Amino acid sequence: MKYALVIPDGAADEPQDQLDGRTPLQAAVTPHMDQVAREGILGRTDNIPPSMPSGSDVGTMSLFGYDPLKYHTGRAPLEAAAQGIELGPNDWAIRCNLVTIINEIMVSFTAGQFPSDLGRELIHKMQELVSADPRWEFVAGVSYRNLLLFRNPETTAPFNETTLTFPPHDLTDQSVIDNRPTGAGSELLNSLMEMSKDCFRNIPRNVAREHAGTHPATEIWLWGQGSRPALTPFQERYGVSGAVITAVDLLRGIGRLIGWDIIEVEGATGYLDTDYAAKGRAAIETLKGDTDFVVVHVEATDEASHEGDCEAKLEALQRIDGDIVAPLHDYLKSQGEYRLLISPDHPTFLRTKTHSHGYVPFAIAGTGITPDENETYDEIRAEYGETFKEGHLLMNRFLKG
Repeated sequence: MKYALVIPDGAADEPQDQLDGRTPLQAAVTPHMDQVAREGILGRTDNIPPSMPSGSDVGTMSLFGYDPLKYHTGRAPLEAAAQGIELGPNDWAIRCNLVTIINEIMVSFTAGQFPSDLGRELIHKMQELVSADPRWEFVAGVSYRNLLLFRNPETTAPFNETTLTFPPHDLTDQSVIDNRPTGAGSELLNSLMEMSKDCFRNIPRNVAREHAGTHPATEIWLWGQGSRPALTPFQERYGVSGAVITAVDLLRGIGRLIGWDIIEVEGATGYLDTDYAAKGRAAIETLKGDTDFVVVHVEATDEASHEGDCEAKLEALQRIDGDIVAPLHDYLKSQGEYRLLISPDHPTFLRTKTHSHGYVPFAIAGTGITPDENETYDEIRAEYGETFKEGHLLMNRFLKG
């Protein structure tokens, strides 16, 4: 049997006044997602334990069938794994965003979708500043997304479960005064963040962005810290081989850690301009081989919510529906026995521009699934279906139930 999971990241939302009291999933024209719900079952799942921060690292770990309360050690170690970075038993990885903060307000958690080449220049400057301390290693990434590694040969790290940091994408248009790192090792993180302010003010190409009317990087923002996780391989756990299609490092990282193939797709950006159709084609090509299970993750819906852009969210949902769900479902049907699952990882509200806790709708269609009486794929109808209070249990229902 072949399996597929489509993740419209952050698609779940609340009713919108501008949509006449409908959610984006209700308002978007998504006939193919509706078809999956109509031909299968509709329900809801809570992928974020109440004690954990809402984010794709936690939500997708649940969706992939791993209890985040047991396996999650932090977001940054997953992104390190995506880049093939090995962490020692006492090492820590920390996410390092380039951000724009003006008068202590988080104006842009992406520093205006910062260009990668200039981002590398800034990160290399930061590495020069810490070169006297071999424990620190800055790793340049893509756009505003980078990593900071703490290489620790000692048995006791300065960070632990009391180290508290805050995702910058949850602080858009808010004050950051009370949201800088606290707890064990926080003085180290805060000193590096403060150091970056003077560093970035002295880089001409960065300063020129402000003069050109675009956001400069005013500092680094450190968050998502964690040590090396230990995940049981997916095939060992579920007896199914897998692959993931995504433009987001943390999903690549989880994929690598559970033994999946990482399928790179030209034109996949992790933003609103991603090539949806190319992802759909890549999913089908992957299933034509020996892979049993393919996951297609699309970040665009989440990015639209972070920007508070309702129209962009509707467009992203419709592109996912037409360019990914439609051809993938048609292909699966043509091949015989199959199952298809659609589910976001977490809600992201347009109103707050942040990730949220709460249920998201899922739909499963395919072999052995007896259809219920639902006609549409959305949050409201999902309230009447099966409910998974622990999201990591949904994967077993999908594969085995």
